[in-house]
Amino acid sequence: MSNILLESYLEANSLVTHQIESFNRFQDSGIQAVINRQSIIEPSVEGFALKLGKVRLEKASVIEADGSRRPIMPNETRLRNLTYSAPIFIEVVPIIRGIEKSASFGEVFVGEMPIMVRSNLCYLKTQTKQQMMENGEDVDDPGGYFIIKGVERVLIGLEDVAANRIITTRKKTGDKVASVVFSTAPGFRARCVVTRAQNGIFTVDFPTVPKSLNFMLVLKALGLKAENIMSYAEDMLPFKNDMMLNIEVSESKDMSSNESLVELGKLSAPGQAKEYQQKRAETQVDNYLLPHIGEAPEDRLEKGKYLIQMARKATIIGNRQAKEDDKDHYGNKRVKYSGELMEELFAYAFRFFTKEVKYQIERTSARGRKLSIQSIINPDTITERIAYAMGTGTWVAGQTGVSQVLDRTNIISTYTHLRRVKSPLAKKHPHFKARDVHGTQWGKICPSETPEGQEVGLTKYLAAMAKVTVGADEESTEARIRELTKIEKL
Repeated sequence: MSNILLESYLEANSLVTHQIESFNRFQDSGIQAVINRQSIIEPSVEGFALKLGKVRLEKASVIEADGSRRPIMPNETRLRNLTYSAPIFIEVVPIIRGIEKSASFGEVFVGEMPIMVRSNLCYLKTQTKQQMMENGEDVDDPGGYFIIKGVERVLIGLEDVAANRIITTRKKTGDKVASVVFSTAPGFRARCVVTRAQNGIFTVDFPTVPKSLNFMLVLKALGLKAENIMSYAEDMLPFKNDMMLNIEVSESKDMSSNESLVELGKLSAPGQAKEYQQKRAETQVDNYLLPHIGEAPEDRLEKGKYLIQMARKATIIGNRQAKEDDKDHYGNKRVKYSGELMEELFAYAFRFFTKEVKYQIERTSARGRKLSIQSIINPDTITERIAYAMGTGTWVAGQTGVSQVLDRTNIISTYTHLRRVKSPLAKKHPHFKARDVHGTQWGKICPSETPEGQEVGLTKYLAAMAKVTVGADEESTEARIRELTKIEKL
């Protein structure tokens, strides 16, 4: 019976659908989202800026020696050691003294994007078997990989702790409980921690602060008042006691929000002017504390509420009213495949592109020359950085082995390589619990397929019938939930 089910499933679904769907989502919306986040380039030239608009990707093509561009098939790129890629065009609109000159530039070629075989921009997506055979293509080839300088390369799925989720555990010493959130905003990830000592005192840690901060000092800096803080603790007596203790022993209990910000700034920038210390503290709480909630001053109150929820959960675990969270539970993990990995890589390359454009505009203006597209936009900036990462496997956050040469020993090897999942943990460290088979991996991760030696339990493979969802737009989902249930953002 199981064989019949598996055969029926494989007839309707490809084993590499997760790779192709993930990349399709990136080319449909991910690449535009990256550009929207950096849509205005403001050089140090008075009254001039550039606005970047819609992005357009054509199908795979190649530039020949005579400068002409023509379509190209995957097999030809293998034979000629070329990259199977497509040109990227972006609308560029100059803004001169606040007025958009939409007719000045138009669409501009900014670089090449490697294209996944059998994705929406690949010619094999719509070809019949007869057409594929005429072009020298393998009709049974699953796709889901890239061709970089004639070499077939696959992006390995990266397993990591779920972002923007409170995970509360006891520390090894047992006398402290920590609520940890890997707060992730586009292009940035911050580890924010609320720690509860055995006596009920809370401390806060987040990037750029030199040491653990007093919990009440941070809440005060975020604009919360003592009476508001206590209103969030009324539903639970142990947590109410903890909060009353923290308020009582805190030196900041009578401080205003501005005074708390200055005090916070003193810890990060000792000896500096008061105005600078306050500005430094504002930058820290806005940009580095829970950035997934927002990075504007009006988001500070929501951040304060979120920290209180983290502290509340630490009290619950500290008083043994609930079990601590299991970091190895697969519900607390996520797997990033080609689409998310390419979005990270493109965002990294695009930052360099915008810096290069800004520099070229400033240099052209300083020399008194006329501004032209040829002088300010270099397509190689994006193309070369993407090609280097894809060719070497060295990715944005320092991970290695993300891009690997596709295993073509046989068709089974090819499928398993395209379904590989890699943990970011160090190979030399024991990590016994992380390497073990967890009960929640059932139906998602194969319990037996893993290499021997240092990689055991860290390199895994998706189960035969496992599917990976490509994600959804969180902002629109959150807005819809608010409309339906009128819940508060935590």
